[in-house]
Amino acid sequence: MVLIFGIFRYTRVSNQQDDPTLRAAIKHLKRLAPWLTPQLVRFAQYPPRPLNLAAIADANQSSEAIANDLLPPISIVTPSYNQAQYVERTLLSVLNQDYPQLEYVVQDGVSTDGSQDVLEGYRQRLTRLIIEPDQGQGDAVNRGFHLTNGLIMAFLNSDDLLLPGALRRVGSFFAAKPQVDVVYSHRLIIDQNDQEIGRWILPPHNARALTWVDYVPQETLFWRRHIWDAVGGIDPTFRYALDWDLLLRFQAAGARFARLPAFLGAFRVYPEQKTSAWNDIGEQEKTRLRERHHRPPITSRRVWLATRPYMLRQVITAHFSKQPF
Repeated sequence: MVLIFGIFRYTRVSNQQDDPTLRAAIKHLKRLAPWLTPQLVRFAQYPPRPLNLAAIADANQSSEAIANDLLPPISIVTPSYNQAQYVERTLLSVLNQDYPQLEYVVQDGVSTDGSQDVLEGYRQRLTRLIIEPDQGQGDAVNRGFHLTNGLIMAFLNSDDLLLPGALRRVGSFFAAKPQVDVVYSHRLIIDQNDQEIGRWILPPHNARALTWVDYVPQETLFWRRHIWDAVGGIDPTFRYALDWDLLLRFQAAGARFARLPAFLGAFRVYPEQKTSAWNDIGEQEKTRLRERHHRPPITSRRVWLATRPYMLRQVITAHFSKQPF
């Protein structure tokens, strides 16, 4: 009650700096802020700590696990360009999954930083390694998938990770749930040293919220080939929001989504990936997608009001879900 009364008083005595009730309300708000702020608006949430890979692997042992010969074939594409510092970790996170029916294709756009040497060291373990010019990330992903046949598909960027046990968890889920077309999970956030710095704990899928904000962690996203074929793959004109565009077209085509209560992938955050030019492109593409589904103009207030119910559910889900590690 002190907090509520303090907020009420603030609207009436905001010019009274020494008001004790106001000070108490602000103090309580500051304490509550970390719990009331949606995880989706921040990446670095706590000091770096080691990834507990063994616990993650145990958690991904699904009760729906099925025999190897019943698991659907999975095709994964990694678009690669000048990520020599991270690409080997990405490759190993996929190759060490021990999934019986895996196609793994890497499309490198003629990297110049040593990535090609790293990739050549894994050529024999990859289904295909292509080193040739491409027109960017979307084009690279499309090129890679043209060479695959798996019934389940995903792409993993060359600085992110697939977490232990992810493919068996996904394969078992798709085999047990033929009505589901698209799957994604919670997100782990890591730094340049593979240290965990945050988590996104997501509520169940919300189709309306997705038309306003891209909350689906791309590195955890898997889908059936028939829905990919139905929408025609990635639109390579997108440079930033290509995965969000793909999701919205999946949704428009009638795809059925499921959010797994698991951690399938880790998203890497590091200083070099942030540029003002890239942010400008991203904002333009996000506006383009929102205007496809909603009447312009798209203002930040409209986005905030439209996504508020989903963000509230995210906060509640994060606080009341029991995490195995």
